[in-house]
Amino acid sequence: MGKVLIIGAGGVGTVVVHKVAQNMDVFTEIMLASRTKSKCDAIAEAIGGNKIQTAQVDADNVEDLKRLFNSFKPELVINVALPYQDLTIMDACLACGVNYLDTANYEPKEEAKYEYSWQWAYQEKFKEAGLTAILGCGFDPGVTSVFTAYAAKHHFDEIHYLDIVDCNAGDHGKAFATNFNPEINIREVTQKGKYWEDGKWVETEPHAIHKPLNYPNIGPKESYVIYHEELESLVKNFPTLKRARFWMTFGQEYLTHLRVIQNIGMARIDPIIYNGVEIVPIQFLKAVLPDPGELGENYTGETSIGCRIKGIKDGKERTYYVYNNCSHEAAYKETGAQGVSYTTGVPATIGAIMFMKGLWRKPGVYNVEEFNPDPFMEQLNKQGLPWHELFDVDLEM
Repeated sequence: MGKVLIIGAGGVGTVVVHKVAQNMDVFTEIMLASRTKSKCDAIAEAIGGNKIQTAQVDADNVEDLKRLFNSFKPELVINVALPYQDLTIMDACLACGVNYLDTANYEPKEEAKYEYSWQWAYQEKFKEAGLTAILGCGFDPGVTSVFTAYAAKHHFDEIHYLDIVDCNAGDHGKAFATNFNPEINIREVTQKGKYWEDGKWVETEPHAIHKPLNYPNIGPKESYVIYHEELESLVKNFPTLKRARFWMTFGQEYLTHLRVIQNIGMARIDPIIYNGVEIVPIQFLKAVLPDPGELGENYTGETSIGCRIKGIKDGKERTYYVYNNCSHEAAYKETGAQGVSYTTGVPATIGAIMFMKGLWRKPGVYNVEEFNPDPFMEQLNKQGLPWHELFDVDLEM
């Protein structure tokens, strides 16, 4: 059938629509919907050729979603809206017999908390309905999880140590800006750090563990251990892991801004009363910060994201580093979006291709590492995110 509905018209949604439109042999009909239809119309116009239908939808409202689903009748929904909206979209999918794919796990509005429990609880419902739900199909989570599955399948008998490393060495020229939705981004990077070691979670203060790591084509960048959602599913699906961590680079200026934002209360996610009106400080902050979708034009440099893995193969210790570097300029030239949006949107499109081709299709709720990684890895090279491998090198672990 090949009918796909994309929900969300931010930077990632922009990339998904561009990439889906490049694969019309797989996707026969495409619709883009968001709360603001004019954003969808602008993206559709940029692509041209009347390829993209558009619609307005409130993704917080199950009934509104159901009306759209029953009208358009998609085979698959690609959810690149807000993580708060995952469950309403999944509920609408169940009600209307539609398959589901997202890039970030659900988190409640009132608490910055990464946890798959809410979505994993839908497993039996999706199974009984004969529907597939693919969770976390961006880059991290997403490609990093597929990288891990590929390594386990081809290069290791047992994986013991995993460091996911995420470097953005780009420069957007702004004093302070976030690379995706500021509300989600700031919630993510200000929470406590957490990593897996010896069968349990170890919690740290935010940014307490850090050191310079060397990134291909970039060099050394100060990197910080933070908690990231794919760790939860990876330690579950690869039980031989003795330790799993997630590292992300931050510049000192970024961290200084972040500390000030927290200290003055602008990172608060609870409502306050201002001039008799209830506002949430972080949502107000989002309104005055640069729009991540508009950073691309002057963005220079590149990202480097990958997995550093140590384990055993044929009784011998082996190390393996698999990664992608993505140019902000090249991403903008192709899609009008910067590299962080590109590295999330392309994998979401590939996941949708995997589903439409019947390669990643089984009733239930699954994280991406639970599917065959090989065809996905092949598509990364074809769709603009080529990957590279290094064997038996120093992983700086």
